[in-house]
Formats: sequence, C-alpha cells, structure tokens
Amino acid sequence: MKHTYKITGMTCNGCRSHVEETLNKVKGVEKAHVDLKKAEAVIEMKKHIKISEFQDALAQDGGNYQIHLPEKSPKGDKMTHTYRVEGMTCNGCRSHVEKALSGVKGVIQASVNLEKGEAEIIMDHHIELETFEKALQESGGNYHIMMPEDHSKEEKPMTHTYEIVGMTCLGCQSNIEKELNAVDGVIEARVNLEKAKAVISMKRHINIEEFQKVLEDMDGHYQIHLPGKAHKHHSSENKKKKAKGQGTGVWYCPMHCEGDKTYDQPGDCPVCGMDLVEEVSAAPKATQYTCPMHPEVVKDEPGSCPICGMDLVPKEPEVSSENKSYKKLLKKFWIAVAFTLPIFLIAMSDMLPNNPIYEVASLQTWNWIQFVLSLPVVFYATWMFFERAWRSVKTWNLNMFTLIGIGSGVAWVFSVFGLLFPDFFPAQFKTEAGTVHVYFEAATVILTLVLLGQVLEARAHSRTSSAIKELLKLAPNTAVRVKDGKEETISIDKIEEGDILRVKPGEKIPVDGTIKTGKSSIDESMITGEPIPVDKAEGDKVSSGTINGNQSFTMTAEKVGNETLLSQIIKMVNEASRSRAPIQKLADRISAYFVPVVVLISVITFFVWAIYGPEPAYVYALVNAIAVLIIACPCALGLATPMSVMVGVGKGAKNGVLIKNARALEQMNKIDTLIIDKTGTITEGKPSVEKVVAVGDFSEEELTAFLASVNAQSEHPLAVATVNYAKDKNISYEEASNFNSITGKGVEASLDGKKLALGNEGLMEKEKVVISEDLKNRVIEEQKKGKTVSYLAVDGKIVGFLTITDAIKKTSREALKELQEDGVKVIMLTGDNERTAAAVAKELNLSDFKAGMVPEDKMEEVKKLQKEGRKVAVAGDGINDAPALAQADIGIAMGTGTDVAIESAEITLVKGDLKGVLKARKLSEKVMKNIKENLFFALVYNTIGVPVAAGVLYPFFGILLSPMIAALAMSFSSVSVISNALRLRGAKLTKSVK
Repeated sequence: MKHTYKITGMTCNGCRSHVEETLNKVKGVEKAHVDLKKAEAVIEMKKHIKISEFQDALAQDGGNYQIHLPEKSPKGDKMTHTYRVEGMTCNGCRSHVEKALSGVKGVIQASVNLEKGEAEIIMDHHIELETFEKALQESGGNYHIMMPEDHSKEEKPMTHTYEIVGMTCLGCQSNIEKELNAVDGVIEARVNLEKAKAVISMKRHINIEEFQKVLEDMDGHYQIHLPGKAHKHHSSENKKKKAKGQGTGVWYCPMHCEGDKTYDQPGDCPVCGMDLVEEVSAAPKATQYTCPMHPEVVKDEPGSCPICGMDLVPKEPEVSSENKSYKKLLKKFWIAVAFTLPIFLIAMSDMLPNNPIYEVASLQTWNWIQFVLSLPVVFYATWMFFERAWRSVKTWNLNMFTLIGIGSGVAWVFSVFGLLFPDFFPAQFKTEAGTVHVYFEAATVILTLVLLGQVLEARAHSRTSSAIKELLKLAPNTAVRVKDGKEETISIDKIEEGDILRVKPGEKIPVDGTIKTGKSSIDESMITGEPIPVDKAEGDKVSSGTINGNQSFTMTAEKVGNETLLSQIIKMVNEASRSRAPIQKLADRISAYFVPVVVLISVITFFVWAIYGPEPAYVYALVNAIAVLIIACPCALGLATPMSVMVGVGKGAKNGVLIKNARALEQMNKIDTLIIDKTGTITEGKPSVEKVVAVGDFSEEELTAFLASVNAQSEHPLAVATVNYAKDKNISYEEASNFNSITGKGVEASLDGKKLALGNEGLMEKEKVVISEDLKNRVIEEQKKGKTVSYLAVDGKIVGFLTITDAIKKTSREALKELQEDGVKVIMLTGDNERTAAAVAKELNLSDFKAGMVPEDKMEEVKKLQKEGRKVAVAGDGINDAPALAQADIGIAMGTGTDVAIESAEITLVKGDLKGVLKARKLSEKVMKNIKENLFFALVYNTIGVPVAAGVLYPFFGILLSPMIAALAMSFSSVSVISNALRLRGAKLTKSVK
C-alpha cells in the first residue's frame, strides 16, 4: 500500500534527506520518498503503519519535524469524538486545555467541560489520541487526555515522554528500560541516555507515581518526571528516608562529578570522594513548641504540657546537615591535633642539641610511643580518607584521596614495618642508634592538615549557600487568619489556598496572594533587588517574604507551601547550583588524567633520587615521592567552576535574576543580539480600554457587552482589560460559547445565534469581513499613537472597534539604551500591527522591529539570526513567546509573565524589568571572570607545586619541600578557591557591562 503524508519543519535539502532516511528505517516501510517543494512524503508499506510510529521515529532522531495526514478531506466529512480529560482544577485549566486542543491541526472545534472532565472535538479527519496528548504535554501543565471509561478493550495505546534523572551510563539506561517495560500496562518503554528521556507506550494511562516507585526500588537513585518538571515528584519513600535537619533530604556532590545526580542519604561522592552536600529546603519552617521538662512533648501551637502543666516553649530548630558535618569534622580534627602534636614534638626534638628526651627513654621507645599515638589519628580521626582512597582505586575513579591515601599510607606503613623489622633495611635508612628512620610525624601531620582543609571547606560550603538561607529567613513562621470574623494565629504550614489572612504593619507577608481589603506600600527589595517600596491596593498581587509598610490589610492566599514565589526561587537556585557549566568540561578533561600522571611523576621522582640523589638516597627518594603525591590537588581544579556557579546563582537570586542552569550563566555575557516582545516586556503588560467605538447597528453599550462575552473565557491581558472595562461601566454580559483563539489574529465565539469575531485586520480578512476605507483611516490614526486596536465583527459585518493602551515601563528606555551602548543589537518582535509597533519603536529609539509576528515567525527569526552567527537572547512573557524562548541561545522570561514562558526560559527576571537583563549580563561577566581566576590558580598551583615537591630546585638552591608543608599547601589550595568564589557575594550588578 502507498500513503501520502504532509511533512513540516524541513528548510533545506539536508532536512529532506534526513527525514527520508529516518522514514525508510521504520519497520515495515518498503520505500519512502520525500519532496521538499511539496513538503510531502510518499511511503510504500507492507501493511498499514500508524502515523504515530513515523512521528516517534522523527522525534527520536532529532530535529523539529512533524508528519501529518493530508489536509484535504471529503466535503462534509466531519467527525465528533468525546474524550476524558484529567488534571483540570479551575476555569483557567479548562481554557488552557481547550486552546491546546483547538490548536491541533485538523481540529475544527474543541469544547471542554470542566465539571464533566470531558472534551468534545470536531475534526475533519481522524486524529490519533497521542496527537492530542502530545499537544497537552507541550502546552505545559499536568493534563492528560484519554478514551472514555466505557471504551472497548481495543482502545488504542497512548505514548508519553518523561524525563529521567540520575542516569550516568549505558548500564543505567538498560536497567531503567528493563524495569519500566515490566510495569503492568506498559506496551513498550524506550530510554535515551543522551537526552535523559523515556518514551513509554501504554494500554491505559499509568500514573507517574507507579513508575517512580519502580525506579525507587532499584539501587540507583533514579527519578522520573514529566517534561520540565524535574524534582517535583519526590516520592513519599524519599521523604521517609529524609534525615532530620533543615534540608530537603536530597544530597549532591559539590563538584558535580555525575552531573545532576542526587542521593537520598549523606555519604561520600563515589567519584571524587568528597562529602555530599544537602540541598537547602524551600519549604517554610513552622515553629514547634516543647516542654522544658518533657522534650518528647512536641506541639504545633503554644499551650501547656499535658504531663506536668508547664508552659510550652518554642523548640530549637534542628541543626542543618552542613553544621552537623562541620561539627563532626571539627571534633575529629581536635582529636587528631591532640595526638599529632606530641608526635610532632617528639620527632622535632631531634633538632635540639643533646636531645633531652633521650635521657627519659631511648629512641626505640619514643618511636613506639609515636606509633601508639598515631593509631587514633589514622584509625579514627582520618580513617575516612583511606576508605575513600580504597574506594577510588576499586572503582578506578582516582582522585585527591587516592594521592593522600597512597602518600600518607606509605609513610605510616613504612614506619611500622621499620619498627617491627629493622634488620630488613640497609644502613642508609637507619639512624646512628641503629633504628630505622620513622615518619609517623609526616603521616599524622599530613592527615591532620588535610582534615583541617576538610573542616575549612565544610565551613565555606555553608557560606556558599548563604543566599538561599537568607531567602529562607524571609518567610515568617506564623500568620494571622481571619475566620468567621475572628482572628487566629496559625502556623505557616496550616495556611490553605483561599484563606483570608491579616497582615499588620511591619509584618512579613506569609504566602502569595491578592489584597482583599486595604492598601499599603510593600518592601520587595529582598526578592526584586529594588529598594523603593511598591504601593499596593485591592486586587494587587503580593509575594511571600516581602515586608508590609505602615498600613494593615487582608489578603486571599493563592499559592502556599512550595508553590510560593519565594519557594520557587529557592528551588530554582538549588537546581541551578547543581548544574554544570560548559567550561567545567576543561577541568574534567584535565582531572581525568591528573591523578595517574601525578602517581607516575611520584614514581619517576623516587627512582631519579634513588639513582642520582645524595646519601641517604633512598630516604630522599621516599620523602620527595611522598611530597609529590601530597601536594597535588585535583580538588582545587574540580571546585573551581561549581563554587563560583553556586555563589553566582545565589547572588542573582538576591537581585531578582533567577538562573535556571549554569550554561545560561556562562553564555549570557556573550550575547550580542536581544529580541524583545512588546506587551508585558517593554510595556507594563497591564492594558486598559481607552474607548469603544460603534459604527454599525449596535450601541456602544451593546458592543461592550459583546466584547466582554467573547473575552470572558480568555486569560490574555487584553481580554482581561475588556472584561474589566465592562464591569467598571456596570454593563452585564453573558458568556459566549464555542470560544476559539486564533494565534496572532484574535478570537471567535458564538452568542445568541450570532457569530462574533474580535481581532486584527488579519482575522477580518480570514473571516472575509469588509472594512471601509474611512474606518481603516480612523484605526490607523489610533495605531500611529502606539495604541492597539481590535475590530469587532458580528455575523461577518464590522460593527465597531476598541482602542487599548499599555504604558511603556519607565525602566525600558534606560535599559535598552544601555544594552545598545554595550554593543547589543536590540530587535522588537510583536504580534501587534506595523503602525503601533513603529510608534513604540520610535519612542524607544529602536531601529530594528517587526510587527504582525506569530509565534512561529518569532522562532524563525531567531533561527535566521543564529545562522548568521549571532548569539541570540529572547526576552518575553507570554505563551506566544515560548517557542522563541526555547530556540534562543538564552531565553529570558519576565517573572510577571505566564508559567509556560518561565518554563521555556533559562533566566527569569522576578520583577519583569528589562534592567534585569543588564544585571544578568554583569553577573555572567563576573562569574566567568571568577571561574577563570579559580582555574588559573588551581592549574598554576599544581604546575609549580608538583615540580618543586619533586625537588627540581634542589640542584640550584638546595630547596626541598617537606611532605608536611606540601599537605598544608594542598589543603589551603582548595580553601583558596572557595574563598575566591565567595568574593562574588559582594559583586555590584547595577553598572552596565563595558
């Protein structure tokens, strides 16, 4: 059989060839021929192959290609299907789902019923269920579409794509694929290691929790998520395992040896051996109360002890895991010092003339005392270093602890062997008293100094996440809830969506919400970085952690717990801090060869000194070989990038610039082109209706009612403005039916048998509505003033238009001027008409702009600029900006925009202000400079330190490096890298990049 399909997404002959090759590989295809001009594929097959199989093949093979059934269908051959929709909770969800389904090619009309959880879809040809599911997944949100409950057992399978976190090798991929395929109801599961994705075909919809449970039962710390929802689905099992403290129970390696892999309990990194660090929790901490006499009594509210009757007192917060680790290391350090110091003094007493300690006991006795004193140091205080060294050799992940373990281990074992079997050694290894030279002091001092380095690192690590901890302090522990006219103080974790809260002067706002009654000025500096308080009145949004001014107000809680802006900022900072910057690949490549090369140099050093060194040659050889092993520090190299990224991301968060990953931080200062949207990006995004003009048989009041009816189901800012306009004028309206949004043009709906069309000239042309020249001229005059104009047609006839104004943000002009002075080409792309766009561009002194741009046009413009070799950033705030944001080298979302835009972007500006772009560029410049300083320091330190330890200066200056000095230098090299990264906390982001 032979079928013809439409192909979209091809731009050149290379695309055509790629698509043709992919289709020919599909099982059952005899021959596939693709025509670039016609955008068609003619496929000969042995038996019928579902179109979803072709689409899966194209998706798996990369590229942005889509395959469709031909658009032509017999006249009047329409079909209506009813499906079940899951995941909707409000009218906004209903509208979102309806829009996503209406946008599927071949759909004539989609109507979604929230109460029934159903979607009725009219289509001009049969469309596979997977196509609708894919449209919902790509539109954002956690919605699923499926056949009705009573559908026959021959129900067609559905295919979902998920993200997998924690895979590091093909073994992980194979194991996960095997376990997912074993889940009841799964037809086939395919896992891709490179893309970190799983494509699962199933007979029925299977909850993601089922897949997560299967992965948790595997010994590998894997997680499965919906696309773009990483770390949202931590299972209850993980929560049960969570250690007590102030963290999330999620641990990661500070050097990101295994990318974004996380662990559910503390320990050492299996690759580099460093202590795992716990992610800081974004959840607000409620105050708990306990009895001083009976600490087992814990209550969420103040009161009296049920046992002894004493007043309960606030419970001390749990010590964070970082502090626990620091205190544990500190305790071990002091124990090590207590035993190492006597060993060091005994050994150094040899430098005293007529050594007085030999009058107390013989040299042999003192050597045995050193051995006994070294045991607690080696086998308790620093035993973890040898465990890490052994693990690194066993797994062949050679690291800093390999070198420390070999170096100090050789010194200690040599000393013990010399103590037990002195006759085994030649004379040059012995003292005048006949005892073998022992190095207990070298081994214990080296280990103690390395332990000191670990203590200092643990303390510094705590400071690198200080930005998150400071953000956590912003959320109050309690709130005042107004219930049935009475005020009650409740714990912050008891607040529920819809609660009415009282915020008094000077108090912190507990959750995100909207002011219900009253007004005040709010200090938002802790989130936006802007010091000037913002005036807020009824209906305005307020955010958790911001501080109320000198007036009281009530608010309605809308986002609580982990859903608040503050919690989302902390979550984003946590995830960005764990991401790897591309520049880290350089350090990784060097580190891969570092330890083997150092061990080789150490061996060469031993033999060179043994052959050519002065007497006692073997003693010199041993000491210098150990010094080489000890001074080398791959740790400093590994920490150079992640420490700077962690501090930089925290610094950005405190200044209202949220970085999603380290790649964005590295690339931002290389951007030479910025594409910006108009509404909500340059302008305030708070449009208001200036006037409604009637030109037909209907009055202005009737037109206003029509406008409100059409827009009642839409969440677009322009639609909200028209509905508010009707409400302000006390004009009643009914909700229209058959609402359909046409991207880049406008909306259509039906009301009392009339067909209403509201939108731009493009929509009127589509509907074949005639616009008189006089009316066109009137509209042009409005557009020349920078206003947005929409026509309203009823039953194919123009009846009027409305004029909408949206003020330009005060900071837009200044920010764009600074960016242009920095050499950044600024281009405005807007869906608005040419004249309105020209008026706005003129006011902002922008020479480059394009109007009438639909989402696909914006994305194509980004691709075009990228082909010219430009580094492109896109700043936008709406769903229509999402494709361009995803295509850009860096996507920048306005924090005041939609969730879909924020999800598609790599940088979010909390305040929704273009000045944040300047801050992001400055932050990127400073972080990259800091990383390069760290890498330079680490490389230069090792380049100089290793040869000096090997003794290259001895022939010229007689200088040798003691292994103890080498250990001190190695410990402080890591601390120096962290200290340099901490300087970013004081960086200024307000000046432009020069």
